[in-house]
Amino acid sequence: MSVLSNNHYLFTSESVGEGHPDKFCDQVSDAILDYCLSLDPQAHVACETFSTTNFLLVGGEIGFQTIKVDDAFTAKFNADVEKIARQVALDIGYNSPDVGLDGAHCIFQNRLHAQSSDINQGVVGKGLDEYEGQQGAGDQGMMFGYACNETPALMPAPVYYSHQILLRAHELRHGGKIAWLRPDAKSQVTIEYDENDKPVRIDTVVVSHQHNPDVDYATIKKTIIEEIIKPVLEPTGLLKDDTKYFINPTGKFVIGGPDGDSGLTGRKIIVDTYGGMGRHGGGAFSGKDPSKVDRSAAYMARYIAKNVVAAGLADRAEVELAYAIGVPFPISIMVETFGTEKVARTKIEAAVEKVFDCTPAGITKTLNLRQPIYRKTASYGHFGREGFPWEKTDKVEELKDNVK
Repeated sequence: MSVLSNNHYLFTSESVGEGHPDKFCDQVSDAILDYCLSLDPQAHVACETFSTTNFLLVGGEIGFQTIKVDDAFTAKFNADVEKIARQVALDIGYNSPDVGLDGAHCIFQNRLHAQSSDINQGVVGKGLDEYEGQQGAGDQGMMFGYACNETPALMPAPVYYSHQILLRAHELRHGGKIAWLRPDAKSQVTIEYDENDKPVRIDTVVVSHQHNPDVDYATIKKTIIEEIIKPVLEPTGLLKDDTKYFINPTGKFVIGGPDGDSGLTGRKIIVDTYGGMGRHGGGAFSGKDPSKVDRSAAYMARYIAKNVVAAGLADRAEVELAYAIGVPFPISIMVETFGTEKVARTKIEAAVEKVFDCTPAGITKTLNLRQPIYRKTASYGHFGREGFPWEKTDKVEELKDNVK
């Protein structure tokens, strides 16, 4: 253990690669969601995926709102779902039992079925008379969003750099630069924070990466440190002479993917969000359409928190939104700034409620969520990567105007 200065502390977060069995399942679920939204932008989808040795299963509920579902449509839809699921596996690199799964030839089962009419009526505004015609939340629950100013992406440093390490490994593997890398991978970064909650040193880096059987451990360790880790972390200035590296600590990682460990949608919710730095409401994202506030409200909460920090109103911000199924508005909104606020927290909270429409319908409209954008969210984090609408900082000036 490192001996830390007074009031310094260590914080650790992890990431997993696209070939991790759980992340593979997330990508299958979101690829099927994207397909459903391409057919019907109003589709209600809750798709789960499970995978193990030589086996891939999808199941859950789908409710098309604008499409007539008959036998011919169902037959084509089911054929397309199987094709999509297999292609995700092949795109990742699961093309042989030797690497963990043969996407083209593994056993496949489809257990998707129609959405419950009881749930559907609350979402489409046909539930209680008082909410007639208004889009209700697809479930109850609380969702959190978080942002801080310790990285350019306004993300916590440990999870952000964990993702960046595996993104570099992803690029090198797919580009053929390190030919012996296989799809499955994990990373972990431990950072020392000072008494002002600022990162001052990277204490430990862990990378476990699946590899071909014909490469020796010394080569694996040296290559991962010199070609994957250091190009990502050296520019931060946080790597020190006493930074510790643990590379494939079992000594061997040939057996991986669904053959090494079963995969299931929704089991990497901390990797998907803030690495444990911010709170989590417990709901997973992948395979869920925007009517499911587990996903859409978590995106909105991140959007709000990021704009609060980008506006300079606080160094750290956490936003909680809460909903009841079928109810067309949030039942609570909370903004926490951990004592880092530059104006009164009550003013920030009032500005947030004025600037952002946190109704289920408002979230979907504001972030333009009824489009097939979700497969690319399903690996390397839903937050802290450009290109997603909830990562925009286009409400900065409006927030500033409303706290004056």
